[in-house]
Amino acid sequence: MGDNKGGGPRGSGQVKGGRRAQLEHTGLRHGWTTGACATAATTAAYTALLTGDFPDPVTITLPKGQTPSFALAAEELTEGSAMAGIVKDAGDDPDVTHGALVRATVRRLPTGSGVVFKAGPGVGTITRPGLPLPVGEAAVNPVPRRMMSEHVAEVAARHGGSGDVEITVSVDHGEEIARSTWNPRLGILGGLSILGTTGIVVPYSCSAWIDSIRRGVDVARAAGRTHVAGCTGSTSEKTVVAEYGLPEDALLDMGDFAGAVLKYIRRHPVDRLTICGGFAKLSKLAAGHLDLHSGRSQVDKGFLAELARSGGADEPLAAEVAAANTGLAALQLCQAAGVPLGDLVAQAARDEALAVLRGAPVAVDVICIDRAGTIVGRSTVR
Repeated sequence: MGDNKGGGPRGSGQVKGGRRAQLEHTGLRHGWTTGACATAATTAAYTALLTGDFPDPVTITLPKGQTPSFALAAEELTEGSAMAGIVKDAGDDPDVTHGALVRATVRRLPTGSGVVFKAGPGVGTITRPGLPLPVGEAAVNPVPRRMMSEHVAEVAARHGGSGDVEITVSVDHGEEIARSTWNPRLGILGGLSILGTTGIVVPYSCSAWIDSIRRGVDVARAAGRTHVAGCTGSTSEKTVVAEYGLPEDALLDMGDFAGAVLKYIRRHPVDRLTICGGFAKLSKLAAGHLDLHSGRSQVDKGFLAELARSGGADEPLAAEVAAANTGLAALQLCQAAGVPLGDLVAQAARDEALAVLRGAPVAVDVICIDRAGTIVGRSTVR
């Protein structure tokens, strides 16, 4: 099926593609990024600072031209500053920041100062290199900074301001919410990041997780790490730390996105990559799946039976493996018979990873574990 972006209206016979078509297909409601909310809050606050009145609702223009309006949830005007707050609506996306109150406090600066960004309560500060902002900066990402600066300039032009302001972005309870994100591991301390490249949250999008994987690789490389680990969860992280003593910033929360890790490291190599995860999940990688989510790939017991044969299983055992209810059951059958299925899966997963890396200068090894974190299979480094 071809990639047909755009397309005509419903009933035109054309297939539409892209983010909007995805949203229409799911029937789910989109939401707004923290960057869009901060931009709306900044626009309302600066308008009030110059005119004495808060626009409510406040309308902004997103990078792709959409013009959403936001109701104000909080406002405060003093002689030298103004604050406005927007409640983030993530739509139908299971976003940890859904319902958070994003505030922007705008204060006048001397002419020529430009726009200065500060981290208020609940917004993090960059403490490690490798992110899009330098160490010491507020964790307000480049696109939201640009959006806020552009809207400040528009408000200044409309109401006679200089456009020289300090914007302090804060998120109520943001430090607590940030514990459920990658921020502490990436060296973003004190709260959340203000994010968004389009201003729109597409429900159940994988993009945020994949982007966080990429940022994790960037941080590890910037820290000089030569050995990183892609882990499917917290248990596998504990395993690789126990095995190799890797620091926190060398651990990549791969989740189900093995392909995202491998493709990014192919373009941004490190000396060594360890992949660690549950036996059943990594058997999918061994079979050639790069998305390990249970809804998008399944354990292939026929494939496991072939591996078992290659490891010395007789036909009755291979038949039992092929008919096993779960990957774990197949593993246990082989363990009882002395067939190293765990090692065979790890080796096959390593070889698949190397194939995706396409000759990039990265040595790979794979560790398979059970639910308790016991190592049930491992490959050599190659």
